[in-house]
Amino acid sequence: MSTSGKSIVSDFYTSDFFNENANVKKHLHPEMELFWNARTGYSHMRIEDISAVTSEASKSFESVRCEITHLLEDGNNVTIRFTFFVSTIENPNEEVPVAHFVAIWEIKDGLMYKGYQMSQPAEESQEAMISYQGVNL
Repeated sequence: MSTSGKSIVSDFYTSDFFNENANVKKHLHPEMELFWNARTGYSHMRIEDISAVTSEASKSFESVRCEITHLLEDGNNVTIRFTFFVSTIENPNEEVPVAHFVAIWEIKDGLMYKGYQMSQPAEESQEAMISYQGVNL
């Protein structure tokens, strides 16, 4: 039985991959590449880079939660739009939005293979956050 690309991508982003690094290898193809444009610049990452970044981030965050607003599938490509919310170790009782993302993933062999991602710091104004409220997927 084949798993849909939407399920693969959604399961990855909603997994606790920041604290459970096994989720990185469970969802990402061993030959994966991520082409990431962010406010801080461009990054070209492979699975080892993703593992290192998530491992390092887990040292600062008590929890990370992904709120998906859009999840679209076309053939072997999945587009996802989401916001990461975090609670820091210093303040575990307060959850704040940290960044907004849009990513397009090519699925290969039931895993996330090539990703094209853009991100920006989250804006906490009410108007900005309304645009990131969930929609029916």
